[in-house]
Amino acid sequence: MSSEGESRFHMVDVSSLTSVHPADPRRVMLRTDDGVRIEAVYEPPAASVTDTAVVVAHGFTGSADRPAVRRAARAFAERGAAVVTFSFRGHGGSGGRSTVGDREVLDLSAAVRWARELGHARVATVGFSMGGSVVLRHAALERGTEGRVDAVAAVSAPARWYYRGTAPMRRLHWVVTRPTGRLVGRYGLRTRIDRRAWDPVPLSPVEAVPLIAPVPLLVVHGDRDAYFPLDHPRALAAAAGGAAELWLERGMGHAENAADEELLARLGDWLTRR
Repeated sequence: MSSEGESRFHMVDVSSLTSVHPADPRRVMLRTDDGVRIEAVYEPPAASVTDTAVVVAHGFTGSADRPAVRRAARAFAERGAAVVTFSFRGHGGSGGRSTVGDREVLDLSAAVRWARELGHARVATVGFSMGGSVVLRHAALERGTEGRVDAVAAVSAPARWYYRGTAPMRRLHWVVTRPTGRLVGRYGLRTRIDRRAWDPVPLSPVEAVPLIAPVPLLVVHGDRDAYFPLDHPRALAAAAGGAAELWLERGMGHAENAADEELLARLGDWLTRR
C-alpha cells in the first residue's frame, strides 16, 4: 500500500485549501501529499484562548463525525485546547481508500500542518487504535522537522502489525484482505479499503516508539480491550526506554468508543500541559 520508504515523507502544503464548506467555515477539505482530499474540522477552545491545538486521529471505520470522536473533541476543547478532527482516507467524507495505517500518516500530516497554519505554536496528537499507530509513526518520522508535534498520545494502539491473536482482529483481517470483506467494509462499515498489500511494510509502532523522544509520549490501554491484550501497550512503553508514560485503565474496552468522560478529561489535561 505504500510506494515510499520510511524516511521522512514530504509534508503537504495546505496553505491553499481545496474547499471550505459554505455552511461551516471551520469544516474544510485538505489535500495530502499524494493528492487525497481529506475532510477536517476546526473547533476553537471552549474555555480560553490557547496556543495549543490537539489533532485527533480516529480508529478504523471511524470518522470526524462519529459520536465518539465528537465527544472526545468536546472534552479536549473544555480543557482549553483548540481541536482539529479529520476523517482518514476512505472514511467519512474524505476521498481515497483506507490503507489501514500506512499512508494515513499523510492525512495526519495535512491536519497537523493546518493546525500550525491556524496560528497554534504547539500541536499535540492523540490517536485511537489504528489512529494510535499512525500518531506514533508520524511523531517518529517528523521528529525535529517543521512537521513535528509537541506531544503524542496513543490509545488502544497495536504494538506490531498483522496481529491475529483475538477474534475481533481475525474478523478485521478478513474484512481487509478478502474481496467479500472489503464489500462488507464499504457497504456495512462505510469504509472504503485499498485492495493492495503493503509494499514496503511500514515501520511498526514498536519500532517507531524509540525514535519519538524527546517528544513526550503517553500510552493508554484498557485492561478489557478485546482487540489487543496488555502485552501491546507494555511493549510500546518498554520500547520507549522509560521515556513514556503508561496508563492501564481498569475496566476499559477498546479505543474512542470505550473512553469515558473522566479518561478524556485526563487525556485533555495531559495533552495541553505537557
